[in-house]
Amino acid sequence: MESFNRIAPDVLLGADVIISGFVNLYGCRIGDRTKIGAFVEIQKNASVGRDCKISSHTFICEGVHIGDGVFVGHGVTFINDKYPGAVTAGGSLQTEADWAVVETRVHDGASIGSGSTILSGVTIGAGAMIGAGSVVTRSVPDGEIWAGNPARFFRKINPE
Repeated sequence: MESFNRIAPDVLLGADVIISGFVNLYGCRIGDRTKIGAFVEIQKNASVGRDCKISSHTFICEGVHIGDGVFVGHGVTFINDKYPGAVTAGGSLQTEADWAVVETRVHDGASIGSGSTILSGVTIGAGAMIGAGSVVTRSVPDGEIWAGNPARFFRKINPE
């Protein structure tokens, strides 16, 4: 049975990557042993590190860079444009020349809960955790738990 995947020839797949059905990958890089769930799209100039789990229905757009050992829950959406629009000031449809990608970084060992939205230009620190359904509007330091809309500091993961 055909899996209905679309994996463009310019995708760089590491060793032992597991890809579920109904996945769309183009111009991206996926690290060794990463698992990609069903109905995931990963766009050009995005990268996912080694040993990650990208759960179903997730959208990773251009300019998103995910480190090693990162968990991304179901239905997570990344944003790469601070001022999205369909048309230019002159009324014509926008092209890639009409906007700039704003990069987002997720560092090693972070976890992003299902249904979260990660706005452009933020960094999620190493080992940080984002609660399910959160809207991350600013950078999250290493080892902290943030949750809510907008996401706010909840506590350190290993308080001392």
